[in-house]
Amino acid sequence: MAEWLYEAGIGEARAALIEDGDIVEARIERDADGPRVGAIVAAKLVEAGRGGKGALIALDWPGAPQATLAGLPPSTSTGARLIVEITRMALRERGRDKPARARMAEADAALGDGPGLRARIAATGIAVADLHPAGPDRLEQAGWSELIDHVRTGHWPFAGGALWVDATPAMLLIDIDGEGHALALAQAGAREAAALIRRCDIGGSIGIDFPSVPDRAGRQAIDAAVDAALPPPFERTAVNGFGFMQIVRRRERPSLIEQVRLDPVATDAALLLRRAERAVGTGDLTLTARASVIDHIAARKVWIETLQMCTGRAVRLAPDPAVKGAGHAQ
Repeated sequence: MAEWLYEAGIGEARAALIEDGDIVEARIERDADGPRVGAIVAAKLVEAGRGGKGALIALDWPGAPQATLAGLPPSTSTGARLIVEITRMALRERGRDKPARARMAEADAALGDGPGLRARIAATGIAVADLHPAGPDRLEQAGWSELIDHVRTGHWPFAGGALWVDATPAMLLIDIDGEGHALALAQAGAREAAALIRRCDIGGSIGIDFPSVPDRAGRQAIDAAVDAALPPPFERTAVNGFGFMQIVRRRERPSLIEQVRLDPVATDAALLLRRAERAVGTGDLTLTARASVIDHIAARKVWIETLQMCTGRAVRLAPDPAVKGAGHAQ
């Protein structure tokens, strides 16, 4: 029976959909993600759109992030105050960031953030189990750390082959590698790639490089394997003679791959805080990690205060250049 596991961690909420003991969907939501999809936000017009480009607005949000705005009423003056609805969250990409997208809100819309992760998974109708640091670590038992490691490395092995994943500014690329019969490997890779797309909530443009299959019937079999394994809605091309398929899915928020790989400091800080919440012992609770991770935590006093309140222990931060990854808490 499927079940969502939800954990409201310090600085980051996590959720995993478990089916037959495996994580089939994984989501994280960070405090610094900015306004969520569906948020109704006040804003100021910075620049009216020209030449088909959307208008640029500054949101009344911590840090005054900018967003592009569609549907700006004609003759709206620069500096005008507006009420907008977020339709896509801000995205981080290698070498550049993309601002959020917005549209004009309904006249009677009340200001407020969009549905959080807990509300969104509850809306699926699947049972949700709320996890707590003092209870069994069911996320870890399901393979949470292993999942994050796969996301970091971009390497997802399966029987007879592996997926190699890279997030580029143009699209997310999935390369299917392995030995043996090309069609069998391609069909297995199609199923694994579809599972990965679902698991990591990958949207936007996705490219899959399959082993080359020379005959048309074989390529159609690969197309059919993707259609059977990947939940709709999506659009795709047929596999071409070089083994390449492009898939396009709706993209409203960052994928797990973008969140983990493109912000490694925030990722390691969240993992370290998660370990600290579960650390056993008395006396000072010492968090040790590389300086960038420690600085990230130190800059957010509320995280430290929350950790001290949850554990009943004074928190001490210890930068150590020799420590790799998320560090340790004890």
